[in-house]
Amino acid sequence: MSKRSAVMAALLLVLGLLVARPAEAATVRIMPLGDSITGSPGCWRALLWNKLQNGGFTNVDMVGTLPAQGCGVPYDGDNEGHGGFLVTNVADQNQLPAWLSATRPDIVMMHFGTNDVWSNRPTATILAAYGKLVDQMRASNPNMKILVAQIIPMNPSTCSECAQRAVALNSAIPGWAASKTTAASPIVVVDQWTGFSTSADTYDGVHPNASGDQKMADKWYPALSALLGGAQPSPSPGSPSPSPSVSPSVSPSAGPSASPSARPSSSGCAATYTITNQWGGGFQGEVTVKNTGTAAISGWTVTWTFANGQQVTQAWGGKATQSGANVTVKNESWNGSLGAGASTTFGFIASWNTANATLVPGCVASL
Repeated sequence: MSKRSAVMAALLLVLGLLVARPAEAATVRIMPLGDSITGSPGCWRALLWNKLQNGGFTNVDMVGTLPAQGCGVPYDGDNEGHGGFLVTNVADQNQLPAWLSATRPDIVMMHFGTNDVWSNRPTATILAAYGKLVDQMRASNPNMKILVAQIIPMNPSTCSECAQRAVALNSAIPGWAASKTTAASPIVVVDQWTGFSTSADTYDGVHPNASGDQKMADKWYPALSALLGGAQPSPSPGSPSPSPSVSPSVSPSAGPSASPSARPSSSGCAATYTITNQWGGGFQGEVTVKNTGTAAISGWTVTWTFANGQQVTQAWGGKATQSGANVTVKNESWNGSLGAGASTTFGFIASWNTANATLVPGCVASL
C-alpha cells in the first residue's frame, strides 16, 4: 500500500469512528432561583439532584453564583438562593442579569416571594417583579424554560397575616403565568402549596424541614423531568392551582383538621376526604384518589354531597362542578392515569356556615 493510500485509509477510519459514535445529549443548565428556602441550605435541591440522576437525567448542570451549603449527600449544589432577598428588590435593583450572564441557564426554577409576603408587598407588585425577571431571562436566552412555584405555606409566629398573603399570591400566579407564557419560552406553574403543612413540614413556620425538603423535591421533579424530555406530564399554567380570582384561605396547617374518610369503590378507586383547615366562613379540603384495583385506570370521577350549605369556590388538581349540594370532580389531563395502587391528590376551597361535617365521597374509575 502506498503512503498516500495508507493516509487515506487512516482518514476514512477516523471518519467512520466519528460517524459511528453516538451523539451525546447536550448538557442542560438549570438555575434554582429564590431566597433562603432555595439556598440556605435548600436541601430539597440535593434530593432533587439525586432524584434526577436516578431517573436517568444525568446531563444536567445546576448553575448559580452561590455554592452548595452541605446537606450530607453528594450533589451539584450551585444555586441563586439568596437568604433574606425579596424578589421585588432583585427586580428593582436589576441583580438578575449579572447572575444570568455568569451562569447562562437553559431552565430557571424559581421559588421566590416569601420575604415579599412577609414584608407585606402587594401581590400585584410581586407579580410585576416576576414579569421583569422573566423578561430578563428571555433577554439572556430567548428559549428560556421557566418553572415558577406557588410558594410553600408560611405561618411565622411574628406575622399573623402572612398565611393569608401567601394564599393571595399563590392564587394569582396561574393567571399571571398564563398571560406571560410563550411557545418559545413557556412558564410552568409548580404547585408547592398543596399537601404542604407548616406544622409538619417546616421547623419555624417558614423554612422546610426534612419532610418539607422531600415534598418540595417531589413536586419539582415531574415538572422538571418533563422539560428535560421525560414522559411525566407537568401542569400547564392554571391547571392544578388555585383560581386567580378567589383567595379566601390561610395556611393548611394553621387550623384544625378533621379525620379523613374513605369509601372503597367497586369500580377500582377510592377517595379520601380531609378538611385541612377552616376559618370563619371558609375552609380548605383535600381529597386523595387511589386506584384500588389490579389494573391501571385512565381517569376518575369523585362525587360527594355537602350537608351544611357549603359551596366550592375554587379547586386545583381536578375539574370541579357543583349543582346544589352535589359536587363532582373529574381528573385533569395530567393526573387521570393511575397504575394499580397509585394515587393522586386534588384540593379545594369552599365556603361554609356553622357546621362542617367530614364527608365520605364516592369514586368511579375509567379503565
